[in-house]
Amino acid sequence: MSGGRFRAVAVRFTYSRWDGTQQIPDLDADALLRAMGDELIEHGDPNAALRRMLHQGMEVDGTRLEGIREMLRKLRERRQERLEQHDLGGVYDEISEALDEVVATERASLEELSEAQGDDGRRREVESEAIEDRRSVLDLLDHENLAGRVRALGQYDFTSAEAARRFEELVDQLREHLMQQAVDQMVGDVGRMTSEDMLRMKDMLAGLNRMFEQRQVGEEPDFDEFMKSFGDFFPENPRSLDELLEVMAQRMAAMAQMMNSMSPEQRAQLEELAQELLGDMDLRWQMDQLSGNLRNLFPEMGWDQSREFTGQDPLGLIEAMQMFEDLADMDRLEQMLSGATSPGALAEVDTDRVRDLLGDQSAESLQRLAEMTRLLEEAGLVENTEGQLTLTPRAVRRLGQNALGDLYQRLIRDRTGRHDLDRDGIGHERDFATKPYEFGDPFNLHIERTIRNALVRNGSGIPVDLHPEDFEVERTESAVQAATVLMLDLSLSMPMRDNFLPAKKVAMALHSLISSRFPQDYLGVVTFSEVAREIRPERLPEVSWDYVYGTNMQHGFVLARRMLGNQNGTKQIIMVTDGEPTAHLTDDGYPLFSYPPSPETVERTLLEVQRCTRDDIRINVFMLDATPYLTRFIEQVTRMNGGRAFFTTNQSLGDYLLVDFVDHRRTLRTVR
Repeated sequence: MSGGRFRAVAVRFTYSRWDGTQQIPDLDADALLRAMGDELIEHGDPNAALRRMLHQGMEVDGTRLEGIREMLRKLRERRQERLEQHDLGGVYDEISEALDEVVATERASLEELSEAQGDDGRRREVESEAIEDRRSVLDLLDHENLAGRVRALGQYDFTSAEAARRFEELVDQLREHLMQQAVDQMVGDVGRMTSEDMLRMKDMLAGLNRMFEQRQVGEEPDFDEFMKSFGDFFPENPRSLDELLEVMAQRMAAMAQMMNSMSPEQRAQLEELAQELLGDMDLRWQMDQLSGNLRNLFPEMGWDQSREFTGQDPLGLIEAMQMFEDLADMDRLEQMLSGATSPGALAEVDTDRVRDLLGDQSAESLQRLAEMTRLLEEAGLVENTEGQLTLTPRAVRRLGQNALGDLYQRLIRDRTGRHDLDRDGIGHERDFATKPYEFGDPFNLHIERTIRNALVRNGSGIPVDLHPEDFEVERTESAVQAATVLMLDLSLSMPMRDNFLPAKKVAMALHSLISSRFPQDYLGVVTFSEVAREIRPERLPEVSWDYVYGTNMQHGFVLARRMLGNQNGTKQIIMVTDGEPTAHLTDDGYPLFSYPPSPETVERTLLEVQRCTRDDIRINVFMLDATPYLTRFIEQVTRMNGGRAFFTTNQSLGDYLLVDFVDHRRTLRTVR
């Protein structure tokens, strides 16, 4: 930290573009709690802290985990890139070009036949007429749309075996693609299905539609029996009817979006082509029925949505269908991420699909983010009660330790914990230092140093001749006891001036310092705004500012003095505030607010200062953003009480407060 007397060790991170070789480290509960530290300290709500981590991401051992906000940005950018790169006209062009190649192959065959005609006049005439008839049919194809060309070529008597083969393969491929809009998850190769297979497919579609009807009338469809009959159509082995229908709806909705995005001419031609290729009326009816049922069951899937492609890169039919499936998956992922309010919601996201759409880093980040709640629960840092997380006592202790370590690591390492005193004590804590023995000292003889003193005086040899002046004893520390009440300002000005978080962080660090380093000391906490309240130190993470006006120091001093009245040892109040007293309790016990401070508020507050002074309670004040009026008031308090005032900032508050706490303990004196 900057400012003050201490400086934390700076940690530097370096970043590089993700190239697929980096490994995102596994999260552990302690690292997660540290990353959530400031959020938890400020608001004390693990639910809100996890939501923030979820949306903003986090750093883990120098590697960044993407948050939902960043993933959403990448999703939108990649979706826009695809729309700006491609052109849907390729769907029409691809089929048209394939048909042109079939026709060109057939024309070449007709040319060969024409050149190879024999000398027989009558036969030559017949063959020429046949060739011309075929050429006429081919010429007429130039005026037909896609469906008309496919229909005409389906009735055409090819002379070229190669052209016939190409046309048959093209028709099978188109039929397969068009069928796969609904059954891609169910069949491997529609184009090579036999007539019996097509009949079973119609039966399967009819079975699905029948289960829809059963649901509509309140009956429960027999999905297991359906799977026994048609399970071979479903290699992914869906676990329920809903799971299967959702997959089918996604694919059919993507096909509908593709059709919506085409020009009216292109859409009409593809629709007519589909009718030509899927000429079986019963099959077509079953598919239309299924599509309508799915549209009613999943209306949110954007059946009527269209997309505007502005690029130059043409898409073929199969590429376009895959593109729309990807775009639909992006939409669903965006919707799911936007609605995620807890890490557990991410468990439903298909990580492999995220990897396909956004890359490895996003997929790995998503997987780590989804584990956050589980990690905290397994480590005993949060408890889950009906979906709401609360911090455990272990987490509170850990937060205080982290705050203490983050803010005052050097202070802890170099100075605190030694319980240094200007004079030696008679307690029981060893400090591993020695001194020459004096009459009255506890006879905790340090054998090694005592013998060394004798050898230095007499030289080596045995027996060793010991004299009283050779004796050296171990020093011990006195058990110094202090009682402290921390008064923490929760008035609205604290968060408005960015003073609340550092003040609360220091409060938690002070609690951790006292409980871990000075366990016999007493620490109480009083929060004050319009009124003051006593809280247990372990509840500090739950404390937040009050949306009320008023800085009631008077009531805070009343509570603090009452709390210290039953304590032994040196007593002090540490007050952290950024405003002058603007409220007090009336004789009837009601808070009265006045700004600027009324004379009565000032008088009642100073009266409590006098009572604290009478009870030998020192008041040390840490002022943030001190105004001239506050400065004059606090100077008056210190003159009356003998305590100290520190004019500090939210950046250096930790240095001053904790250093003063430790230094103050070192001024205590006990007899040897």
